[in-house]
Amino acid sequence: MARIRQKTLALALAGVITTQLAACGTVFYPERKGQRSGRIDPVVAIANGVGLLIFLVPGVIAFAVDFSNGTIYLPGGRAEHHPELTPDSINQTLYAATGKQVDWSQQDITVTSLQSSDSLTGVGLLPERG
Repeated sequence: MARIRQKTLALALAGVITTQLAACGTVFYPERKGQRSGRIDPVVAIANGVGLLIFLVPGVIAFAVDFSNGTIYLPGGRAEHHPELTPDSINQTLYAATGKQVDWSQQDITVTSLQSSDSLTGVGLLPERG
């Protein structure tokens, strides 16, 4: 009887450690991966904290994994999503913002990094304000 209890306890312990190594936020909310900031989800933080109290190393690993994945943050945080930039996607965005498009067949196209939308006037994409 003691042997069965010991095996059951060992199996339960292995299950808890495995879920803590996977990190609670990653298990509960995999769709949140990629967020880089925001408010911390108290459910995930408490679940990771319980793992930290019971098993120190797996709890630390759970926090590390959730912070690195971004799954510890509530939805609405900044996600690092970089859409693929193509001439067509740039033209669509530019046309929606300014009503103008770029002729990509030109020989000399200059690419400039702008600091703000006010800079669009300086490069001739928006009319001067009067």
